[in-house]
Amino acid sequence: MASPASSWHALLANILRFQAGWFLCVLGGSWLALAGGSALIAWHLRTMAVPGEWRLLLGFALLGLLLDGVLSLLGGFDFSGHIRLFGVMPLWLWMLWPLFATLVLHSLRWLWRYPLLAFLGGATSGPLSYYGGAMLADVTLAPWLLPTQAVIWGIMCAAIARGFPRLVAKP
Repeated sequence: MASPASSWHALLANILRFQAGWFLCVLGGSWLALAGGSALIAWHLRTMAVPGEWRLLLGFALLGLLLDGVLSLLGGFDFSGHIRLFGVMPLWLWMLWPLFATLVLHSLRWLWRYPLLAFLGGATSGPLSYYGGAMLADVTLAPWLLPTQAVIWGIMCAAIARGFPRLVAKP
């Protein structure tokens, strides 16, 4: 069994890998996001993931394609100059979803015990991440997008909190 210090270090490394991936995606563009993001996800799956966690990462990848894809089709993003995945959104934006999922069972585990805090955290940090990413990647956001993202991420994080016991239950 790992000591508390090594567990703390693993959680910090989890956060730092995600943050490095976020910057890599936002600043590096789609091809760097694909290579670097895939490497970070593979590293996570090899060193930190619990059995079956790959399903969570895949689920978030699909959810991101659906949610950000729909918001993109509705005009929420202006990706002028960016190559788009399936003609809808840049690969680098999509890659952020499975990278976020690497936090769910690890560094954010504590948050899911507090559904209201999870809602508030999602409702604030989600839109702030989109805003920061848009500023760094030269993406224009529609005025309605950040409030919409606040609702989406707040509800999504509250749903994770509510369903968390089932996420970690042993089959």
